Amino acid sequence: MTRIEVLASAVESRLGPRVRRLDAVTGELTYEVSAAQLEDVCRELRDAPELSFEQLVDLSGIDYLLHGQAEWKTAPASSTGFSRGVERGAPAAGGGPAPRFAAVYHLLSVSRNWRLRLRCHCIGGEPPMLDSVTGIWASANWYEREAFDLFGILFRGHPDLRRILTDYGFIGHPFRKDFPLSGNVEVRYDPLKGRVVYEPVSIEPRVVVPKVIRDDNRYDPLLREVPGRG
Repeated sequence: MTRIEVLASAVESRLGPRVRRLDAVTGELTYEVSAAQLEDVCRELRDAPELSFEQLVDLSGIDYLLHGQAEWKTAPASSTGFSRGVERGAPAAGGGPAPRFAAVYHLLSVSRNWRLRLRCHCIGGEPPMLDSVTGIWASANWYEREAFDLFGILFRGHPDLRRILTDYGFIGHPFRKDFPLSGNVEVRYDPLKGRVVYEPVSIEPRVVVPKVIRDDNRYDPLLREVPGRG
């Protein structure tokens, strides 16, 4: 068996139906776990001698708003490089829509030299919520603060869940897909007042993205330069 098959066998033998295997990405295993099982599964991934995932190397939030829906109503959208113009996305387990927010955990076993990706959908509603894994991997502290700051995900049991990247008085969560592209307010230094002031945004939002790959006579093979000609 390959190393990835050995790891998959060890994970599934240990955790059984508590995890669901997803499609492998970049040669790494990905499993999904429910919010109710998150802490127990993470602790076993760390402590089970045949797994030994001692390190959490990254944690990121995901916003699945409008996931799988095409933004561009045109047929000739590219299937690579312009993914937002491609209709895709498997239905959620159980047939219903998946919760909007999720967290992805990237785990590393130094002793066994293998990696694992774990995805967990947040408990529904607003704000989205998950249990903190800071008691399992200390490195989760800042990662969870970042996911809270940018996505608004609350981590129950986190020892100090404060914003970590945005300003103290910042309103909203910048990585949410419904957050305005230019923000809610803009900040500048006012020399007359001698301090930083917050004002309504003066930037007009605009989206500049390629929507389709169109046929263009500039790419006609007959019009390309021929070697040896001027």
